[in-house]
Amino acid sequence: MENKKLLSVKHLSRFYGSLAAVNSISFHLNKGEVLGFLGPNGAGKSTTMQVITGNLAPSAGQIDICGFDLIDSAKQAKANIGYLPEQPPLYREFTVDEYLLFCAQLNRIEKSKQNFALTRAKERCGLTQVGHRLINNLSKGYQQRVGIAQAIIHSPEIVILDEPTVGLDPIQIKEIRTLIRELAQDHGVILSTHILPEVQMTCDRVQIINHGQLVYSDDINHLHQRMRSNSIILGLNNPPAETELKSLTFIDEVEVLSETRFRLSHALENSPAENIAQIAADKKWGLFEIRPEQKTLEQVFVELTSGEVIADEADTEKYNGASAA
Repeated sequence: MENKKLLSVKHLSRFYGSLAAVNSISFHLNKGEVLGFLGPNGAGKSTTMQVITGNLAPSAGQIDICGFDLIDSAKQAKANIGYLPEQPPLYREFTVDEYLLFCAQLNRIEKSKQNFALTRAKERCGLTQVGHRLINNLSKGYQQRVGIAQAIIHSPEIVILDEPTVGLDPIQIKEIRTLIRELAQDHGVILSTHILPEVQMTCDRVQIINHGQLVYSDDINHLHQRMRSNSIILGLNNPPAETELKSLTFIDEVEVLSETRFRLSHALENSPAENIAQIAADKKWGLFEIRPEQKTLEQVFVELTSGEVIADEADTEKYNGASAA
């Protein structure tokens, strides 16, 4: 059965004067999935999130939320969205219970159902034991949980999380990732992030935005396929001449990495690893390493957002260092 489409965005643009923060992007979100919205800082992620949640008006395009047009039926459309912005909208002088009860009232939950909604949101976000505590006295991780709890307290169809793990420690990040996957069982989730492992660990589909335009949109499995490389690393204790390696079947290019290690390029669909292993054994080359190279997500990301082809991890680090400078 086809997944229920919760969100449809068509040719969305947002301009600031002549600057196109978002330029004619289209995508959709299905129930039960986590959609990763990935891009470098300043790419247009947060602007997109603010537009589809109704916090910014679009300059052009159409946004349909659970069958309601965001412009024509704003009230009904927004009722189906829960939103955690990059800076959680917390009142730190409130206790967790006071704040979430306030959020329940803002979302117009019937008074008779507010306590149930409060209890359920706390249970789902692991806040049951801290309801009486001031938000200001909670750790950053627990404050993020409170931010997510306010986003889901009215059981919206769509949950939008903008950079939910920024500033958290590794244990807190793992806990938030688990929570996001659990939310996807009952909602559609959009996760906006520039943290690459977040996408691999959490998302079903991935979209990459750069300079306000979508440069990639596909499911996570196809992204992993894109990470496949057309080269293998070969280690030989008794290597032959470079010309002999170049003459091997399916080998397009040989790059000498050291006296005993080589990078062999080949057609993507024809890995020669098995044949080379057999030849190395027959000719007693002293094979000690043979492995297909795989692009890191960082390399794919840099290639898509910069147009540069990054050869290996060392080059990725060099690129990142230059960008930081």
